[in-house]
Amino acid sequence: MLQKLSINPVDILCEYYDRDSKTFEILLKHGEHVAKKAIDAAKKVPHLNPDLKFIEEAALLHDIGIFKTNTPQLGCFGVHPYVCHGFLGREILEKAGLPEHALVCDRHMGTGISAVEIVKTGLPIPARDMIPVSIEEQVICYADKFFSKDGKLIVKINPENEIIRTLESYGNGSAEKFRSWMIIFG
Repeated sequence: MLQKLSINPVDILCEYYDRDSKTFEILLKHGEHVAKKAIDAAKKVPHLNPDLKFIEEAALLHDIGIFKTNTPQLGCFGVHPYVCHGFLGREILEKAGLPEHALVCDRHMGTGISAVEIVKTGLPIPARDMIPVSIEEQVICYADKFFSKDGKLIVKINPENEIIRTLESYGNGSAEKFRSWMIIFG
C-alpha cells in the first residue's frame, strides 16, 4: 500500500540541489514533464486505481540521485556513472522515509532491468530486479522515456520511434514492453 504522507517534492529536491542552479532547473522541468505525461497515462486506466498524487510526487523525485553521478553536461560532478542514479536515488528517499517513492527511482531506467541483465551486462549497480511493478511505477517509467534531460535545451522531447529504436538496441524485450505500454497508456 502506498504511503499517504503529505510531502513537498520540491522541498526534498532543495535539500540536495541549489534552487538557483541550472541542474535544479533541468531536474525540476524534467520531473514536471514526466509527471504530467504519467498522470495523463494513469487517467487512461482508472479501473487500476492509480494514485495520481503519488505519481506526481514520485515523478518529480525519480531522478533525485543524479547529483551523485559524474554527468558534467547536467552540472553533476559526483563519482558514479549516470546509470547509478536510480539506486542512489532509492537510497536517498529510503533514508527520507519514502520507501515507495524510492522504488520508483530504482525501477525507472529503460523499461526496467532484471538482476540477470545487470550481471550479464556488468552494469555497476546492485544485482537485483529493478523492474517497475505497481501501476504507478509503470506509468512513471513509461512517461520518463519521452523526456531526456539536456544541459542546453533543459528537456528534450523524444518521439516514440526514437524511444523504440533506443530500447531495441538493448535487445532484452524493452522495446516490446514499451510498445505494450503505448497501447495501454498512449
